[in-house]
Amino acid sequence: MSHVVVLGAGLGGTIMAYELRDRLGSQHRISVVNKGHHYHFVPSNPWVAVGWREREQVEIDLEPVFRRRDIALYPQGAKRLDPEAKSIELLDGSFITYDYLVIATGPELAFDEIPGFGPEAETQSVCFIEHALSAKAAFDRLVANPGPVVIGAVQGASCFGPAYEFAFILDKALRQAKVRDRVPMTFITPEPYIGHLGLDGVGDTRGLLESALREHHIKWITNARVDKVEAGNVYVSEFADDGTPRQSHQVPFVFSMMIPAFRGVEAVRGIEGLTNPRGFILADKYQRNPSFPDIFSVGVCVAIPPLGKTPVPVGVPKTGFMIESMVTATAQNVASLIEGKEPSAVPTWNAVCLADFGDSGVAFVAQPQIPPRNVNWSASGRWVHGAKVGFEKYYLHKMRSGHSEPFYETLALRALGIDKLRQVTQDA
Repeated sequence: MSHVVVLGAGLGGTIMAYELRDRLGSQHRISVVNKGHHYHFVPSNPWVAVGWREREQVEIDLEPVFRRRDIALYPQGAKRLDPEAKSIELLDGSFITYDYLVIATGPELAFDEIPGFGPEAETQSVCFIEHALSAKAAFDRLVANPGPVVIGAVQGASCFGPAYEFAFILDKALRQAKVRDRVPMTFITPEPYIGHLGLDGVGDTRGLLESALREHHIKWITNARVDKVEAGNVYVSEFADDGTPRQSHQVPFVFSMMIPAFRGVEAVRGIEGLTNPRGFILADKYQRNPSFPDIFSVGVCVAIPPLGKTPVPVGVPKTGFMIESMVTATAQNVASLIEGKEPSAVPTWNAVCLADFGDSGVAFVAQPQIPPRNVNWSASGRWVHGAKVGFEKYYLHKMRSGHSEPFYETLALRALGIDKLRQVTQDA
């Protein structure tokens, strides 16, 4: 019997555990190490931050689900991984050993890299549920005392969709509160152009998002580096396309939400051969670490180099369906190793995204997510908002059921021609 440990129980880690159980059957042990025993549907956090969702609506207690699926949960959290000993020290001083490890920790948020930045300082976040709840309190204060708003992302960020979503969701919430006319809004981003998304755009995301920002009276600054944040002001350096300084800005705000840069979590950061300098997990095309062949990784923790040089550093996002393709490949490859075979499953890294704008939105399909692509499509409309609400309900149901991909999802994806795996071949 083999013991497979999943480190992290976010989007990637939870479905990883489910899919491993489906793939390996009952004869092998599966354990999950996580800080706490709750799963939160992170894409709903922008709605939480304006009061459109309550915490309990987007939170799942994993203990009964894991118990039903015979998955052991260690809610103490990880202190440090020792890949040589194939062991993880937990925060309570205990240890857990593994035969195979899947790292799915998500990121650590690098708020400390900019003075005055983050929920413990002057700006809000929607990255964690606790941050979204704090942002809701700040939103209530904004409605009571309207003033300038700054939304966006900082240098090194790789998750731009929630920044755009929150800008438009906040716009709608302020209109509903009838104070939008007293709230000038500015969108600040390191992207070289609006709609770049860390992906050099998908379809006409540039045109769609620029048009939407104009329509909603939101100004923007691109190629922007946030130098510091003080109470009531964001200090920004704007660069030209050739990388030379163009202009300095002092942008006032009474409410600000900006996405931070990410780095690997402390439990794995700095392990030679395992991580890059930012602490992200190095992985080959099979999601397997080259130095430690019993370690795989999925999700935001995976090291993916930027698409190209930009005036201000911009990272590559790891989107939901892209992560699911990593999960499916990893489950198959771990099963192959247990059976004495070599890994052969390669994820497609296809992306299917719905960005909600409160009453409309933008959708895009990128196959694969990293260009050049076979499919490069985007569209906008009110239907996107309804689709995002439906997806939230479906995904939470899926997490509560303990299954990573019900049969009807498989049939739907197949009908749409959206695959999680590249053609599977056995290496000679």
